Amino acid sequence: MNLYLQNIVGNFNLNNLSADWLGVDFEKFSKEKLLFGYQQKALENALKALYLYFEEDKANKPDFFRRYINNGLLDDLSYSVKKESKTIKYLLEYDKDYPVVDDKIQSEYFINRMSFWMATGSGKTLVIVKLLELLGYLMQNNKIPKKDILFLTYRDDLIEQFQKHINEFNSAGHNITINLIDLKQYAVSKQNPTLKFGNTLDVYYYRSDLISDEQKDKIVNYKNYDNNGNWYILLDEAHKGDREDSKRQIFYSILSRNGFMFNFSATFTDERDYAT
Repeated sequence: MNLYLQNIVGNFNLNNLSADWLGVDFEKFSKEKLLFGYQQKALENALKALYLYFEEDKANKPDFFRRYINNGLLDDLSYSVKKESKTIKYLLEYDKDYPVVDDKIQSEYFINRMSFWMATGSGKTLVIVKLLELLGYLMQNNKIPKKDILFLTYRDDLIEQFQKHINEFNSAGHNITINLIDLKQYAVSKQNPTLKFGNTLDVYYYRSDLISDEQKDKIVNYKNYDNNGNWYILLDEAHKGDREDSKRQIFYSILSRNGFMFNFSATFTDERDYAT
């Protein structure tokens, strides 16, 4: 396996960034917790990749993909329209964003993503929360485009754990307070925004295995939350589930097609995840 994005950011010096990109302390989480070096390194890598994509390449996917080519990418990471027809049909509805050439949708159209390969118990959730803080800081300082944020994980207890970490983070007096909102309240929250005090970052959340192409009780149709693909999506083990999984991976890509996707897992298997 080749970890191309790891190599790209590894060859990029953090000192190349101007001071206004470096306004988040990656070490402090709460009054009781500090991040370990490897957790801070993950956030530094994320910051470098965001800088390269949004600042240097101006969110131009072909330009960002060229970095992979220059780092030796030879693997064909494209989607075959014929081989993967059951899932590709969803992409074909967005042909401007996913053009088909020679029966393939080229991998450059899925390059706005990064994957964090972290073992269970390694403190992924702390990194996820600090990444939210980083996204909030960069948006508020006009370093990256302002977009909605969605956190997805595959079990209710993991959502509860995430909520506890957010409360712990908020109690530590950071410059940004994170406000969690159930995704089903998206339309209501947009129509009736709550009064903000200080720097408040709204983050929507939901169960990843309940994102679908139909709308039922708890199941939500991704199209109802499309937002023109302007999401920053954070996935926590969101590929775990059932045989519908590959279809959901397409939904996540569609929702973040004009944003960015951050994928956290201990058990990646897709070569696209390794590459990024």
